[in-house]
Amino acid sequence: MLPKVRPTGVEALLGEEELIVSKTDPKGRISYANDIFLRMAKYSYTELIGAPHSLIRHPDMPRCVFNLLWDTLQSKREIFAYVVNLAKDGSHYWVFAHVTPTFDQHGNIVGYHSNRRKPDRAPIECIKPIYKALREEEGRHANAKEGMRAGSEMMHGLLKQKGLAYDEFVLSL
Repeated sequence: MLPKVRPTGVEALLGEEELIVSKTDPKGRISYANDIFLRMAKYSYTELIGAPHSLIRHPDMPRCVFNLLWDTLQSKREIFAYVVNLAKDGSHYWVFAHVTPTFDQHGNIVGYHSNRRKPDRAPIECIKPIYKALREEEGRHANAKEGMRAGSEMMHGLLKQKGLAYDEFVLSL
């Protein structure tokens, strides 16, 4: 069971030239975290290693976005996403994430690698109301699975309206 962290509403900002780096095993358990990750997440190295990457999941992140992320990675493709993370002290920080699968010599996924940098403010302000609407849709359903399905349908509908694939949409912000 992950520790319960209550969001404080305090935003921490990643430096312009800083890059958060982490690696996970195929189940999403952290196997590497750089110093910038430790500082932003406010966890020690020993607290993070072996913990699920979802340890830093902010409740404002729609479940359907993470479902898309995992589906994309498991299909052996990279993904870019705007993500708000939750630090151990309840503060939050936005990142522009690039997540890729890591392969062995036979093409099997052996883990995942993520680089996250400070996003420009305009895309964040653009994505916030979309994430809010997706979370509200997810919350209208009796259980998390149905909520995630409904959120995913809503997200795909928004993308269809814009005539864009998810990657095109994210990179267009």
